[in-house]
Amino acid sequence: MLRQSFLDAMSLTAATVTVVTTGGPAGRAGITVSAMTPVSADGGAPLVLVCINDASRAVQSILENRAFCVNILRNDQRMISDAFGGRLARQRFDKFAYGEWADTNSGSPRLTTALAALDCSLAGHQRQGTHHVMFGYVQGIELSDAGKPLVYCNRSYRELVDQAV
Repeated sequence: MLRQSFLDAMSLTAATVTVVTTGGPAGRAGITVSAMTPVSADGGAPLVLVCINDASRAVQSILENRAFCVNILRNDQRMISDAFGGRLARQRFDKFAYGEWADTNSGSPRLTTALAALDCSLAGHQRQGTHHVMFGYVQGIELSDAGKPLVYCNRSYRELVDQAV
């Protein structure tokens, strides 16, 4: 009961949808992630963390490549989120066929139409329960000049609404 109550409570938290990718000697991999947060803007380089299910092939690829890119999706990029999140019914397909991609300095794929892309070197990681918590030093940032973020809350995508204060 505690597990289900926890899942129900966490489904009520709104999260920006990201696709975390990696590329390098271990190959390309990527996964949709809503558990991403900034840790610090200060120090040698800004620091972020992402939590990725240990069952994902992306975990081992990130550990071997020692780099990843956090692609913050726009609200019209649900299909990309679904492709990297395993929500499409296809058995085997190239997730990177969805969207246009360019390599970052670290070799990780960057979605060229993302709201923002953070190119990160792996600063550290720790396995906790079923997930890996991965810390990344931000080495480069690409920002878009338009769009709103794709948000996930209460088990579905949501739209942000501008309201006057």
